[in-house]
Amino acid sequence: MSANITKLVVMLEMQNAMNTKVHEQWFSQGFEWYRAIWVECAEMLDHYGWKWWKKQTPDTEQVILELVDIFHFGLSLRIDGETSFEELAKQLETELASPKQAEDFKQTLEHLAASAVADKAFSAAAFAGCMQQIGMSLDDLYRGYVGKNTLNFFRQDHGYKEGTYIKVWDEKEDNEHLVEIVKSLDTEHPDFAKQVYAGLAARYPA
Repeated sequence: MSANITKLVVMLEMQNAMNTKVHEQWFSQGFEWYRAIWVECAEMLDHYGWKWWKKQTPDTEQVILELVDIFHFGLSLRIDGETSFEELAKQLETELASPKQAEDFKQTLEHLAASAVADKAFSAAAFAGCMQQIGMSLDDLYRGYVGKNTLNFFRQDHGYKEGTYIKVWDEKEDNEHLVEIVKSLDTEHPDFAKQVYAGLAARYPA
C-alpha cells in the first residue's frame, strides 16, 4: 500500500471506531452525514469571509479545522459496512488526486455543499479542490484528522456525554492543548494516535 492509502485506511478505521462508540450499528441507522457536510460548509464560509460590504481576512487555521471536520462526515458517508477500508481508501485516493476547482475557494466550497445537498454525497474531488486552494496537503489532513478524532475519543472517555468533562485547563481549551501535542510528535509513527491520547491524558487534570 502507498503511504497515502495507508493514511486513508487509518482514518477510515478511526472513523468507524468513533461512530461505533456512539452507536454500535451506526451505518444502518441512516444518519444524515450529508447534512452535516453542507452545514459545516456554511460555517466554514463565515471563517473564510464572503461579505463584500466589509473587509474580511480568511481565518486559514479555522478553515482547515472545518475541512478536517467535514472529512469525518465524508468518511462516514463512504463506509457502508461491506466495502473494505483498503478499497474505499483506493477510491478516495483516486478522487483526491483529481481536484475539482472553481474560480475561487468560495465557489469550490459551494460545489462541495451542492453535492451534499443535491446528491446526499461526499465529493472528494471538490474537497481536494478546497484543500488545494487553501494550501492544505494530505499530510495536513491526516495530522488534523487523527488529532481531532483522538480528542473526540478522549472526551467520550472522560465524561463528555455525562457533562463532567473539563474542556479548559491551564487556561487553554483542549483544542489548544491538542495542537501543541500534535506539533511535538512524529505523524509518521505507527502509534501516532496512541501518542496523542497519552499526551492529552498526561496534561488533563486528574
